[in-house]
Amino acid sequence: MSWRWFSSDKNDTEVIHRDVYDASVHTDTLGENDPSVSERKSTFHHVMNTDARTCQDVITELGYPYEAIRVETSDGYVLLLERIPRRDARKAVYLQHGILDSSMGWVSNGVVGSPAFAAYDQGYDVFLGNFRGLVSREHVNKDISSRRYWKYSINEHGTEDIPAMIEKIHEIKTSELKISQPDVKEEINEAQPYKLCAICHSLGGAAILMYVITCRIEEKPHRLSRLILLSPAGFHDDSTLVFTVAEYLFLVSAPILAYIVPAFYIPTKFFRMLLNKLARDFHNYPAVGGLVQTLMSYVVGGDSSNWVGVLGLPHYNMNDMPGVSFRVAHHLAQMKHTGKFRMFDYGSVRENMEVYGSPEPVDLGEYYRFIDIPVDLVAGRKDKVIRPSMVRKHYRLMKDSGVDVSYNEFEYAHLDFTFSHREELLAYVMSRLLLVEPDPKRQFSQKASKLKKKEQIESS
Repeated sequence: MSWRWFSSDKNDTEVIHRDVYDASVHTDTLGENDPSVSERKSTFHHVMNTDARTCQDVITELGYPYEAIRVETSDGYVLLLERIPRRDARKAVYLQHGILDSSMGWVSNGVVGSPAFAAYDQGYDVFLGNFRGLVSREHVNKDISSRRYWKYSINEHGTEDIPAMIEKIHEIKTSELKISQPDVKEEINEAQPYKLCAICHSLGGAAILMYVITCRIEEKPHRLSRLILLSPAGFHDDSTLVFTVAEYLFLVSAPILAYIVPAFYIPTKFFRMLLNKLARDFHNYPAVGGLVQTLMSYVVGGDSSNWVGVLGLPHYNMNDMPGVSFRVAHHLAQMKHTGKFRMFDYGSVRENMEVYGSPEPVDLGEYYRFIDIPVDLVAGRKDKVIRPSMVRKHYRLMKDSGVDVSYNEFEYAHLDFTFSHREELLAYVMSRLLLVEPDPKRQFSQKASKLKKKEQIESS
């Protein structure tokens, strides 16, 4: 039965789970009106030293409420929008991960060091987005081929995934606020009854900018009140030799490789489990782990992020993992080659005309004047993946376009923005979030509504 170790069939988990046991973990179930301590089962893999916890496991084991929301994009992809709910909150935050990442990045540092928990503790309704691109390939068409599933670029992240998730947030928030706060019904006709901010890292930053600009071009509401972008992608012309070599390899081989390699991921459960196990085992052998860390840092141009630690995170497990489509990688190579923050170039005038109405892709940098909300840009001085000079390029273009934009730098590498416990960064991000408050009129009506309910309870 050794073939099962190399099979990607979803029914093969019993072979790998021989060394698994269930443990009861006490958690607070805060999602109900009357929170109470409850017991839930968590799965640990002690003998194999692997970790297959989900974002839900991490959130609920720490005593926070959790909700999973299924979102379908207009092109049929099924996304997981996760939530730490505060149903009556008038302020919400949407967190969007970057490349080869998931919602796990926003909760992986526990209660003290994670942006998601910090925002919830400050009274926010927290939504954690997940881009398309998991190995499980969730789609409304259950028979979709691998080649067809992975046929998307950053365009689809910005014009399909984010719009679908933000519209779902809007639908949920307006519906819940109508129930919990009756005065909202009158406000909905006038304006959005809640404020929504977005915190995005790396590729998520490029996608959210694409979303805001395309919404404004198409005269659609984008629902957002503020953007906080941590080392956002988009400009990549100033980079290391490693990325320059990768750029030319992609551009030269794209016509052939696109048909052979639709995406980059580990296709079988066995090798996904092996990666997770090796990364976690390195913690027990610091000398070996340090060597691997050094080698990986050189591979990505000297970036000092905790690459080994990240590979040991639960979202790289035998059952699933985030992958990267060939087109997303090709799109990044195009951006680096042109030195512009552009939408995907389909390689022919005819295809570009069909999609954009012009022979060339839309240059998003030329449309920064359409950004009508405050933007906070954050760069890492030790970041070799997206250098500070590239974040400053966003800043200069926005400033010249009249955008209300700020810029700050920290002594961080690329993954430190999400996977490391950085109190200074967390304090800064929270301070920018707190600049956005519900309108005074709404705050007053919310207090009045609570007072009215209190009076009704007392009189009864």
